[in-house]
Amino acid sequence: MKGLDLFLADPTAPFQYGFMVQAFIVATLVGSVCAILSCYLVLKGWSLMGDAVSHAVLPGIVLAYIVGLPLALGAFASGLFCAISTGYIKANSRVKEDTVMGVVFTGMFALGLIMVSKTESDIHLMHILFGSLLGIPRAQVVQTLWIGGLVLATLAIMRKDLMLFCFDPRHARSIGLNTTMLNYTLLSLLALTIVISMQAVGVILVIAMLITPGCVAYLLTTRFEKMMIIALVSSVLSCLLGTYVSFFIDGATGACIVLVQGMQFLLAMLISPRHGLLKKYFFTINFDKKPLF
Repeated sequence: MKGLDLFLADPTAPFQYGFMVQAFIVATLVGSVCAILSCYLVLKGWSLMGDAVSHAVLPGIVLAYIVGLPLALGAFASGLFCAISTGYIKANSRVKEDTVMGVVFTGMFALGLIMVSKTESDIHLMHILFGSLLGIPRAQVVQTLWIGGLVLATLAIMRKDLMLFCFDPRHARSIGLNTTMLNYTLLSLLALTIVISMQAVGVILVIAMLITPGCVAYLLTTRFEKMMIIALVSSVLSCLLGTYVSFFIDGATGACIVLVQGMQFLLAMLISPRHGLLKKYFFTINFDKKPLF
């Protein structure tokens, strides 16, 4: 009730603190990048790839700290290594891609946990796993702005090629597109997005931000352009609302954001114009119900 009393007393309280205003800005940017990229991941069927890369960045973060490199660089290199090694093992063995990803990312995540436990540092494991949106240093905010802008610009420039590659890679190859380059471009964008997202929600919850907005939009429309708009609105709204609610309930900001996204997904399942549960229910009642007499 304390949070409710605080909200009723002053609903604008979060906007009176600089760290909260900064959190709203970072959350909006991260949510925008994740929303646009999630449409391509859902279309490509790379949900598990996002999960794999997000967990595989942990050893790269610790190794970068040990050698004195930027943590973002280590996370990017580790995530990209996971994606490339998964493709190599799949191409040179009989094991399916989803199985390979499960083995690779769990192995790298376990390695990262061991490295964290054996390395004396000021790296807080809970911040790496679950993020710390309210405590991001100003330097990392600037880094997030630059990397997020780079990802959005690349997606805008290569929008049509990436869409065709995700929808029908064979057709993309037949018309002369370099599908190998597009594949690694999408993997690189995925790794970069995870780098900026893990600072907000951590490596465990980042997969929800990368997949849920695209899933929500996929349920509500069949056009890719509208899908990106719906995903963008859904993601930004959940980031803002989750950050706002976390202030009053004194809860983990990343978890609140993901919880709001989960609620949006359940709502989309109910009201989806083509496959919604409400439509199926009323259709059954109105048209499939047998007469009583």
